Amino acid sequence: MATRVQMLSQPKPNRLRYPDRRSVYWLDQLPPEKTGSTTKTGTSLTVSLLCFLLLTNLPFAAFFDAVQKTFSAELTPRWSELCRSKKFYTQVTISPVWEVSEGALKAVPSNRLCRLAQPRNPAVGWQQDHLLLAPLSRGTQTAVATSRICQLAQPKRRVLLEGSGPKSKPVPMTHIPCKASAHIELLATPKFDHPKFEGERSVCWPVSRAARNYVASPRLHELSSPKERKALFEGYNPYIVSRAARSASPSPRIQQLCLPLPRKCSSNYDGLGQIP
Repeated sequence: MATRVQMLSQPKPNRLRYPDRRSVYWLDQLPPEKTGSTTKTGTSLTVSLLCFLLLTNLPFAAFFDAVQKTFSAELTPRWSELCRSKKFYTQVTISPVWEVSEGALKAVPSNRLCRLAQPRNPAVGWQQDHLLLAPLSRGTQTAVATSRICQLAQPKRRVLLEGSGPKSKPVPMTHIPCKASAHIELLATPKFDHPKFEGERSVCWPVSRAARNYVASPRLHELSSPKERKALFEGYNPYIVSRAARSASPSPRIQQLCLPLPRKCSSNYDGLGQIP
């Protein structure tokens, strides 16, 4: 059974899109509506009475009298109006072209309508937009540029650095000659390597004859072999601590390295991890 939250989460049905026209019989067309104030047939009412008979276990004679009284009862005008099925009106598309009445064709507008129909005057000081291609005057067309204007009209000549990327700064082709100071020349001198500096070792170097003819001792073979350990399913326990590790005592150097730095020690700290 659906819960209350699931029932509320269901979308509401669109009655206008899919009208609910439930009927007992399949008909090619809808039956004509009845305008009488009384009725003698009712399928839903009969089903309701049958359910009532089954639930209450009334005798058939009493049930027959109840059905006869119900079918012979008269409906009020309000009940008859409520019993009628709702009519679903479809959207009627109106044509954009319609006929104009004769009165509208012969109508004479008033002075108020004529005044409102006049276009609004522009604001005071409004000027029309300047034309994109304005006509040039005769003096502009026959003007001769001076030498200064010709000099300013020349584009700047710039060249990029050799091997530089798009973010490198352009360098002018002609620059003013200048001389650096003694300190700048001293700073520009490259640093020399240390006398004892040895360059990077080559990737390939010769191997000595002794190294090629060396024979490893049994101890080296023993150290080079991996430790033999049992698998977990064979009973190996990786959390067992050996007896030697449990009875080992640290050296003075290890104890010294385990102590915190002096600048991080407080006056109440005795150095052994305890506060008195």
